Amino acid sequence: MPKQRRKKLATPKEVPKTPEDAGSLVCPHDSSSDEEDLLHHDTKDSSSSSDSGDSIPSSGSGEVYEPPHARDPEPSGAPQPTRGKAAQRLAPGPSRPAAPPPPTTQRKRGRPSLGASAPATKRGKGRVASPVREDEEEEEEDDGDEDGERWHDREEECIKPAPLRFMPARTPGPTFDTTIAWSPISLFQLYFSASVVRKIIDNTNANAAKRTQAGMQFSWDMLTVKDFYTFLSITLFTGLVSVQNRSDYWRKKWPYNFQFPGDSMTRNRFDAIMWSLHLSDPAEDEENDGKKGTAEYDRLFKIKPLYTDMVTACKAHFQPRQRVSIDERMVASKARVSMKQYMKDKPTKWGYKLFVLADSSIGYTWNFFVHAGKGESTTGHGLSYSAVMDLLPFALLGKGYLLYTDDFYTSPALFTALSEKSIGCCGTVRRQAAGFPQTRRNDLPKNAERGDMRWIRSGGLLFVKWMDTREITMCSTVHQAYSGQTGTRKLKEAGVWRYKSITVPDSMVDYNHSMGGVDMSDALIGSYSVPHKPMKWYKTFFYHFVDIAVVNSYLLHKELFKLRLDSTQTQPFTHKDFREQLATEMLEFAEASAAAPPAPTPPPPNTDTCMPMMYDSEDRRVRRLCERCHDAGMTKVKTSFYCRKCEVPLCFTSKKNCFQLWHDEQ
Repeated sequence: MPKQRRKKLATPKEVPKTPEDAGSLVCPHDSSSDEEDLLHHDTKDSSSSSDSGDSIPSSGSGEVYEPPHARDPEPSGAPQPTRGKAAQRLAPGPSRPAAPPPPTTQRKRGRPSLGASAPATKRGKGRVASPVREDEEEEEEDDGDEDGERWHDREEECIKPAPLRFMPARTPGPTFDTTIAWSPISLFQLYFSASVVRKIIDNTNANAAKRTQAGMQFSWDMLTVKDFYTFLSITLFTGLVSVQNRSDYWRKKWPYNFQFPGDSMTRNRFDAIMWSLHLSDPAEDEENDGKKGTAEYDRLFKIKPLYTDMVTACKAHFQPRQRVSIDERMVASKARVSMKQYMKDKPTKWGYKLFVLADSSIGYTWNFFVHAGKGESTTGHGLSYSAVMDLLPFALLGKGYLLYTDDFYTSPALFTALSEKSIGCCGTVRRQAAGFPQTRRNDLPKNAERGDMRWIRSGGLLFVKWMDTREITMCSTVHQAYSGQTGTRKLKEAGVWRYKSITVPDSMVDYNHSMGGVDMSDALIGSYSVPHKPMKWYKTFFYHFVDIAVVNSYLLHKELFKLRLDSTQTQPFTHKDFREQLATEMLEFAEASAAAPPAPTPPPPNTDTCMPMMYDSEDRRVRRLCERCHDAGMTKVKTSFYCRKCEVPLCFTSKKNCFQLWHDEQ
């Protein structure tokens, strides 16, 4: 047989055939060196090839080629065919170690490249991916699962945690005397009390005098209680009746022909009140403005008098039921101030952001605070963690509440901390959140059907993955994974849309039912909100606080109707009817305040609970040393707030809430 000449290595499509190779398949063999890449013949009586395990089946056999390194290794005594200098280099000797084994193949997605590890196929045939060893598959499945945890199917039993014992600090519902009759204006005055109205009137008069001294030419008469309530009545009227321009409300010609508000207040008087409206003392504003750039500067100072009283009143006159929710609220504004925020997932994209705690059953705004921008966290954690803790005064709420949040707030650290305070939690969670299980064992497949789910329990936290139109992840401390609940979805099968029942996790059912407390309140506020667009940012908050007071008053009206059936009223007011009645009673109250002493104020709230209050003084702003800061070594920190029950001065600002921290430590 003539000596075989060494040929140049060619691709599988370009391998030439020689007369000696007739009837055999020729394929390149990839080795660890260039000189070892020789052509091997597949002959029937070639014993050396069969022994080494490097034989290549013929293309007509239908078998798949398996590279040598992908199969079980041969015994140490099995012959390894090598030729020439390559064999001399690879042969182990006394001074040369044995050649390392070829690298194992890695599983890759997509079409495999045609190389040494791919089988030789004819043209037109599909390519076959290189096989992966079983031990490599096990390594991929166990990636990120050193502790042995894995995701469970819905068929596996999940033990439901013991229910929390609901122990609120007060009886849920209205906290004032429900045995007497409450008109719409008497409910509204729970939030705009006589002291609050007097403070706004005095500050507005002071601001008008300041504007007049500055040289502004406009007619101004001292603002009275009668004028203020007439102004509020017109403000509610503009939310019920929409026109193109504000001046159209005073037009007497067709198609307007408005009798009100022209008969109650002139347009010039209304504009003058709106321009001069001020919530804080102008003299104190100048003092606060001089502190810009320092830690003592308060960005919310111009709304603080009404802002503080509004938050206090919302918490004082209603006790939430067991289910509460926290979410953001956007107050629309186009003002160029640094407090303005942008949120793409809200109907109002640009505006001021408020963090709100609402009752999930009726949408009552129970607690809120204005986000003033970047600042120091009150808890040492991020904004989402601090916002939840600031909205939950545990001493005033009690224990056993169920809190619902979205993925902006939800974190395993937050839920664990609240669980230690006997507050149950449930909400959507981001998979990138710290503490979320990263194991991939028995994970939800990418092509999962709607209704498929996986769950895993880590300590007191339950994590659930559920496939709807997309994968949704949940975290809960009060639910079991699945108890047989289902939901209806419209699916397309065989080109036809049908309604199909799919499985739904318990946490998702409860979340959809109880998360909408803030959204319910936002919908009520947006229905007949004040349409004014003032240039001053603090006036925007004034109108929003009016909307909060009206909506909360309406919700209290409905609660009172459930508790006490009035023989003169067979059903509660609708939201529109309530606003109309409130605007009418404001006009009547305005007329009565000018001719007679003011109507009796509602009974004072219960003073047996801890609530933040301000030191009142007509001459100057009273400030006292903060008790908690003094105990911590900061002996010069003063505050205008104190606890109504404990009579202890404590800081109560958007950046520092010693009121909550001091009571939590007691």
